[in-house]
Amino acid sequence: MTEHYLDNSATTRVFPEVAELMNRIYLEEYGNPSSMHHKGVEAENEIRKAKDTLSGILKCQPKNLVFTSCGSESDNFALIGCARANARSGRHLITTRIEHPAVLETMKYLESEGFEVTYLPVDEMGLVSAEEVADAVRDDTIIVSIMHTNNEIGAVEPIAEIGKAIKEKNPHTLFHVDAVQAFGKAEIIPKKMHIDLLAASGHKIHSPKGVGLLYIADGVKIHNIIFGGGQQGGLRSGTENVAGIAGMAMAAGMLYGNLQSDTDKLYAMKEHLVDRVTKLRDVHVNGPQGRDGAPNIISISIKGVRAEVLLHALEEKKVYVSSGSACASNRPHLSETLQAIGTGRDYMDSTIRVSTSVMNTMEDIDACADALREAVPMLRKYSRT
Repeated sequence: MTEHYLDNSATTRVFPEVAELMNRIYLEEYGNPSSMHHKGVEAENEIRKAKDTLSGILKCQPKNLVFTSCGSESDNFALIGCARANARSGRHLITTRIEHPAVLETMKYLESEGFEVTYLPVDEMGLVSAEEVADAVRDDTIIVSIMHTNNEIGAVEPIAEIGKAIKEKNPHTLFHVDAVQAFGKAEIIPKKMHIDLLAASGHKIHSPKGVGLLYIADGVKIHNIIFGGGQQGGLRSGTENVAGIAGMAMAAGMLYGNLQSDTDKLYAMKEHLVDRVTKLRDVHVNGPQGRDGAPNIISISIKGVRAEVLLHALEEKKVYVSSGSACASNRPHLSETLQAIGTGRDYMDSTIRVSTSVMNTMEDIDACADALREAVPMLRKYSRT
């Protein structure tokens, strides 16, 4: 039976070209980039090339990029490092109720260090307005953290407008953006969008797990949170993941080289799935529809069927999706995002997330829709007995 992998917001399959590049580095250019001999220089050159590629995509300087182990580390580094570095200017932070746990849990930690956090609500589409953010900014606000694309419902926040509004209200307030679900699927230019700190992750864009990046704008005060050998200008100690960094840069280059056509393909698959699943009774699609939302994330609530049960029913047909966010799937709880957008109790525990990538086809979408059409009536009947 053919596999239909539709959980790409959790992680992606590595591009074959990326795997080939990484394998070569593992076997041939395996030196420590901090070593001064030839093998070290080879490894250092791979990092330099990767920085050139990624800085070109983000329209910044290579020196603005720091490589990390993942998006969560990038978020932690940005928030904790900047909160501590700028504490003398204020102790007020702002975020939304629908952020990834990498941000929300970090904010809770910072509250334990004496920082004050404002958690902004969102509307029924998962959106926060620039005006609402600006109204919350105070003279002592040192960081605002707003995700670009929500990982559960695909809401795309008006980042450029928010960044502009923040800087007009308080030019000294830092703007952090978790772009883990957006990088590789949307054009993001930090300087143009007034972004001071931006997090991205490799394994969401068809490169390996274990590598991420943090963009840090010029002039941003930030303290390192990992201590050791002083790599990356002392900002992030630890021997760099050379193969992972090179792989992330190659994957990003491939995606941004075909961004428009890939985006059109993803939206077409999304629209086709929504059209088919909404023909089922008592099915609700969460978040912005059409091109107002992310091209690759579809949140579907199906009344009368528990998400976990439906997930395994689809798995039997080799259709792989997730129940809400995979990042928290091992800790069952009501989704903060679904609660924030006002999802009814009848749908709260009945939500699955289908997330596509450029490696998917309409065959995958039809397989998912067919499996849902077959499984949902049967599971509803079973749940009533």
